[in-house]
This record gives sequence, structure tokens and C-alpha cells, in this order.
Amino acid sequence: MEKKISGAEALIKSLIAEGVDRVFGYPGGAIIPVYDKLYDYTDSLTHVLVRHEQGAIHAAQGYARVSGRPGVVIVTSGPAATNVMTGLSDAMMDSTPLVVITGQVYASLLGSDAFQETDVVGITQPITKWAIQVRRAEDIPAVVARAFHIASTGRPGPVVIDIAKNAQTDMLDEQAYRKCSYIRSYMPMPEIPDADLRRAADIINAAERPMIISGHGVMISGAERALQELAEKADIPVATTLLGLSTIPTAHRLNKGMVGMHGNVGPNWNTNRADVIVAVGMRFDDRVTGDVERYATGARIVHIDIDASEFNKNIPAAATVHGDARHALEGLIPMITSKTHDEWLASFDRCDRVEYDMVERAALGVGAPAQGAMCMGEVARKVSEVAGSDAVLVTDVGQNQLLSARYFNYCKPRSIITSGGLGTMGFGLPAAIGAKMAAPERPVCIFCGDGGFQMTIQELGTIMQYGTAVKIIVLNNDYLGNVRQWQAMFYDNRFSQTPMVNPDFVAIVRAYGIKAENVERREDLEPAIRRMMEHPGAYMLNVRVDERDMVFPMTPGGEAVDYILLDEDTVFSDEE
Repeated sequence: MEKKISGAEALIKSLIAEGVDRVFGYPGGAIIPVYDKLYDYTDSLTHVLVRHEQGAIHAAQGYARVSGRPGVVIVTSGPAATNVMTGLSDAMMDSTPLVVITGQVYASLLGSDAFQETDVVGITQPITKWAIQVRRAEDIPAVVARAFHIASTGRPGPVVIDIAKNAQTDMLDEQAYRKCSYIRSYMPMPEIPDADLRRAADIINAAERPMIISGHGVMISGAERALQELAEKADIPVATTLLGLSTIPTAHRLNKGMVGMHGNVGPNWNTNRADVIVAVGMRFDDRVTGDVERYATGARIVHIDIDASEFNKNIPAAATVHGDARHALEGLIPMITSKTHDEWLASFDRCDRVEYDMVERAALGVGAPAQGAMCMGEVARKVSEVAGSDAVLVTDVGQNQLLSARYFNYCKPRSIITSGGLGTMGFGLPAAIGAKMAAPERPVCIFCGDGGFQMTIQELGTIMQYGTAVKIIVLNNDYLGNVRQWQAMFYDNRFSQTPMVNPDFVAIVRAYGIKAENVERREDLEPAIRRMMEHPGAYMLNVRVDERDMVFPMTPGGEAVDYILLDEDTVFSDEE
């Protein structure tokens, strides 16, 4: 006779069978049966109790981005479910695999406006790969199996399983769990035709001024080694998107920096001088392209992506390769001719010299007085140097994100966790918790502004409860800095609602049992960073930075990608 188990127990057993060892969540009425059964499985499944459901989903994102495995979230119905919507949108835009489980009222009450009833599936369908409501206990194992398959294959993304309370409490026959490996009409790993690879290779081999743009898809597919091998064989400079940072080491001779609104001068300028651009696992976001009518005006585009819907959506391609980035690059390498591009590479070096003299010296505090106001870039670079080659950078959103991303050094893959497509303030602190739990052996450094830090500051409680040894750097200028920069540059210094009156962050952090200190002077910065990194637990530095600090270079919205401001008044030119 088959053993009977509840739907709640079937859910827990299904998660364990999928290899899940950690979930992030917050209990409530409509999900209590699952939490009650979780009590019996604490040896197999660790639950992380966050302080807000938004914290749960951002922590799961950080966990997924570092580990490469789906992050799992469990929350109750109604407001708990709606509190994860921001994270679902963020994960969808940044291709992060998540399985989010929400409680729901009894099936018999659906549609009656019962207490904490919300149409979770209706709300989440536009911002997930798949959303489904489960009303029967016997459907749970198969739905979980399908959810993990969808979330983690093809272009990854979030899925939602909304489980009615009766499905959690009703009984079903226990059977061996079967993972899902096939869904009719869902082809997550397309076969790449040799003809597509050959056409792409012919274009690359004929190029005199080629450039590779490495996106998040390179990281997702584990294609970093193949990317470097192809670039080295053909001597092609590599630029990255924000989410593609760390797909090639900072110190690699072919790494020419980041593209986009606040990218490096060389790759942005040469986008409109390249004759071929190989775009790998990136979607030509508007922050990368600027004015699409004036983007890559002389280049033939070779676009490699797992998601065919991205082809020709924003930028027309001369050749497309529909497939996994690693498979595509490995298929291309034997077809690529060994070449050198000395003169082309030298053009990037000329741009770098101007950028260093006009932007980076000031941003890194080169030659600045010991008592002078600190810049965000110099804080990021000094943290990176002290933290070492294993470090993972997590950022919040704003100036702190852009400057830490630019001036942190990357040595290993999966070393940056940031909110790219949605730009979610409050993402950083909980994402750092998930990242540290996924890679406890790696230093995890989270940079926040004083605005974003306060959006999810309650997750200090999660750090306190679990002893999560994240290193928190608050770049504090008493402003919403990125908005202030736009107000200074484009709105006549009318600082409408951007100045902030902040609390004593050190006192708050210490109240959670976390070590913290203020850093006011440049001469105190490095000793404070060393104390932070040497401390075995969590630590926070509240670093006073110059409120006038701005992120440059900058291509203003709507401008051509090679219209590059080096400061508020100086437009870049490569004339020497």
C-alpha cells in the first residue's frame, strides 16, 4: 500500500530531490502547512528567515547569481506575494533562475475576496517565465519538477508556484520523484546549425577592427574560458556590459572595459569605429546603445544569444547564432583565423590615456590631500585591493553601483552581483546575504548609497541571526546621488527632494550586533578597510564621500554612444 503524505510534505521532498539545500522566506497563514512540515526537515533543508519578503527574493537572487543554481523563495499569500513582485521583475530582466512558492487561500474561496487573497498568477505572468496555481495536492511534485526545469534552462528566469492551502493539507500517494527534462514545444537548448557558425566566422575573419561585447549570457553559460580563447586567437578587444563584468579578468590585455552610459571611453568611442561587433549574451539595452540610429554605424553585427527574440529587436544583425553562448563560442573557435590587430588595439590605449588623465586620477584620489573629501571610486578600488582576488562585489543601485563596478578589480567569474535591467534600489544588502551563503569561502563586499541602504536596512536582522559575514560599505553623501547628478547636469542644480537627513548608521548597525565605524578622512580609509576585512564576521564602514562626486565618463540619454562627457563640460575627442 502506498504511503500517504501531505501536499506540504510532497513540496519539501520535491525541493530536496531537486538538490535545494537552502530557501529564503517568511511564514504566514496561507503557507503555515508548508512551514509546519519544514520543521521535520531542518537537517536537509536550511530556511533563512528574512525580515521582509522583498529581502527574501533579492537574497535568493544573490544566491542564484553566485551559485548558478535556482534560488528558492517561500512566502505566504496576499501582501507577502505582492512584496516579491519587484524581485520577480528584477530576476526576469536579469535572467536569474528563481522558484518562488506562494501560499494561497483554499481553492473553495478563490474569487471570493477572501482574507489575503490575491490573483498571484494574473499579476506575475508578465514578469515570469511561468506562473501556475496548484489546487490539488497530487499535482505538486510534477509542477515543482517542471518549475525547476523552466527556471534553470534556456534563458533562465523566475517561475511562480501559487499553492492553495487545501493542496498543502490534502494527502497524496508518495511516489518516487521524477525530475523534468522535456516539455513539449519548449526547446531551451537549440541545436546550432554549422552554417550559422560559418557565416559568423566568415564575418569575424574578414574584420579589420573587430570588437567583442560580452554580456551576462557569457556568465550564465559558463563561457568565460571560451570567450578568452576566441578573443586571444583572433586578437580581438573585449568590452563587457555591466552584468558581463568579471567574464574576463580586469587585468587581461584584451579587456577594454565596460560599454554603456557610464562605460569606458575606449569601447564606447570605438563602437562607432569598429567594422564588426560580436555581441555575446547581451540584448543591446538602451543604456548600452544610446541613440540606436547612431549606434555601431559602420559595423556588421554578429549576435549570439540563447533567446532568439533578442535578434534584431533593437539593433539589426548581419549574422545571428541562436544557442548557448558557450556552445556557440566553442563551435566558432576552430573556424576563426589567428590574427593580430595592433593598430586597432592601440586606438583603445589612446582613449585610456585620456580617460585616466581626465577622469580616473580624480576618481581614484590620485594626488589628493589626506584631509580632502573622498571619492566613491577610490573607496571601491581600495576595498578591491585589500579584499583580494577572490572577492565578490555586490552593489545597490545608483552612483555607488556605477563607480564600484568600474573600479573594482575582477579576477574570477561570477564576481559581480548587481541589479542591471530593473535598477532596483534596496537590492544590494539582501543580495549580498544570499551571495555570501552561496559562497561562504569568498569575501563578499556590498556597496550601498545612503538611500538604497535604508530601503532594505531591516535585513541587518537576517545578518545578525545567521552570522552572515558580509562586508558593507555605505558611500554616504547625504543625497540621492545619481538623481542629484542629473539635477546638477540637466536641471540647473535644482536639487528637488534629493538631500537626505540620515540617521546614525553606525549606531543602528551596532544595535544589530554588527561591528561598524565611521570613516571621515582619506588617511583613515585603508586602515579601516583592513580592520573590516580581517574581522571574521559582518562589518560596516560608513564612508563620508564628497556630495559633488559624479560618475564620468557619461553618454547622456538619447545621445550617440560616442558622444562622451569626461566632465560636465568636456566632450571626448581622440585627437592627440
